[in-house]
Amino acid sequence: MSFVAPLLPVCCGPGRAGCSRNFLAHLVVWLLLIFTQTGYAATTDAAESTGRPNIVFVMADDLGWGDVAFHGGSAPTPNLDRLAKESTELTAHYVAPVCSPTRTGLMTGRYWSRYGVTGPQNERALPWDTVTVASALKSVGYRTCLTGKWHLGSSPEWGPNHFGFEHSYGSLAGGVTPWLHFYKMGPYTETWHRNEERIEESGHVTDLITNEAIQWLDKQDGEAPFFLYVPYTAVHLPVKEPAEWVAQVPKSITDDVPIHYAASIMHLDDCVGKILKALDEKGLRDNTLFVFTSDNGGSTAENDDTKYPADDCPKGKLPGNNLPWRGKKGDLYEGGVRVPTIVSWPGHVQAGQLNDAVHIIDWMPTFCELAGYEMKEDLQWDGMSLVSHLTERTPVPHRIHYAAGPSGRFRSLRDGDWKLVVQGTGAVRRVELFNLGRDPGEKDNRYQMETERVVRMLAVLDEMATHDAENKVPDDQQ
Repeated sequence: MSFVAPLLPVCCGPGRAGCSRNFLAHLVVWLLLIFTQTGYAATTDAAESTGRPNIVFVMADDLGWGDVAFHGGSAPTPNLDRLAKESTELTAHYVAPVCSPTRTGLMTGRYWSRYGVTGPQNERALPWDTVTVASALKSVGYRTCLTGKWHLGSSPEWGPNHFGFEHSYGSLAGGVTPWLHFYKMGPYTETWHRNEERIEESGHVTDLITNEAIQWLDKQDGEAPFFLYVPYTAVHLPVKEPAEWVAQVPKSITDDVPIHYAASIMHLDDCVGKILKALDEKGLRDNTLFVFTSDNGGSTAENDDTKYPADDCPKGKLPGNNLPWRGKKGDLYEGGVRVPTIVSWPGHVQAGQLNDAVHIIDWMPTFCELAGYEMKEDLQWDGMSLVSHLTERTPVPHRIHYAAGPSGRFRSLRDGDWKLVVQGTGAVRRVELFNLGRDPGEKDNRYQMETERVVRMLAVLDEMATHDAENKVPDDQQ
C-alpha cells in the first residue's frame, strides 16, 4: 500500500487564537487522513501492512477421504465443497496414520519418528528446546492460538503454552466425549483446559472449540499477524451429536452410529463455515492463508464409550469412508494417510487441484517462509516450503516420502509412483510394492516382479529408519 501524507497547512488565521483553532482543525483532518490512508483505522489494512499473511490451520480428527461430499460422501458438506471449488485442493496430501504423529510432523517440519512418536502420545512428545511452528512464528511477531486437541503431552506442564502458543484451549489429551469432555479413564481423564488450567464447561465439543476460535479472532486488532490452529476432535469416537444435527441427516443414512457420524461431519462443516465467516466479518479473509485437512484416514472402530466416563453414546462401528483408497486409520496404505486437504488464500492461491505429493511436514517450512522466519540453527526439516508451488504452481520437485506407523512395526516409502510398504522387521517382514500411477487402490503387489527396485528401496527405507528416535524424549524426563 502506498501512502502520501497531505501537507499540513501553515496557520494563517487572524490572531493567535484563530491560528490555534485553525491549526488544530487542520491537524485533526491531517491525522484522520493519515489513519485512513495507512490503514491504522482498518483491521484489514493494518494486517496487510505487515506484508505477511495470517494463518489459520484447521485439522479434523479421523476424517476419511470419502467422508466429504466433494469426494462422494453421503453427508452434505456445503462449506467445504464451496471452499474446495474456490480454492486449491491438494489431491495427494499425506499425513501419519494416527493422531499424535501427524501433530508432531506439523509442529516440527520433521518426520514424527525422529522423536520416537509413532502412536497416540500422552507423555511429552517433544524435547523442551524444540522449535515448533508456533514458537517460530511467535518469535517474528505472530500471535499464536490453539483451540482444540493437543495430544503431544496430556498433562498441563507439557501443554501447548510451553511450545509457542500464547493462548490454548480444549483437550490436552486426545479425542474426548462430546458432552462431558473427558478423555479415556486413567491419569489423563480430566483434560479440558484453558491455558493449561483444567476447567469444566457445558456444551458440545465441536461448538466449544469453534466458539473459542471465533472469540479469539474477534480480539485480533490487526496490529500483528496471527497463527490460529484449530484441531477439532470431530469425527473421532465416541460420537453423539446434538438433536438439531441428527435431524438434518439424509434419510438414506440409517442406524444410530452412521446417523451420528454423518451429523458429526455436517456439524464440523458448519463450524468451518463459521470460522470463515468470522474472518470475512473482520475483514481478514483476503490476507489469511486458510488450510483444512485431517490428521489421518477414517476409522471403522467401535463407537465404544466404555473406556470413557459415560456419555451414553450409540453403540456400533464407525463408518469411516476412505474410498477409493485401500485401508483405514492406522494403516500405511493410502486410506490411512491420504486425506482431504484444501488451501485457500484469495488473490494468491488460485482455484484448482495440485496433484503433486505433499506432506504434513511441509507446512512448518511453508509458514516460516511466509512469516519471514530465519533459522538461527539448522532445524533439520524433512519437509519443504510449498509457497511457490501454491502461489505460482511450480512443480513440486521429486523427493522420497518416508513414514513409520504405529509402534514402528509398519514403514513405508514413496518414490515417485512407487510405494513400498513393509510390515514387521528382520527376515519375517512382509514387503509390498505398488505403482500408484497405475494402481492407486494398491491391489497389485509388484514385489516379485520388481526385485531390484525392492532391494534399492529397502536400502533407502532402512537408512531413513536409522534416524528415527534421534530426538526422543528420554523416559526419565517424562
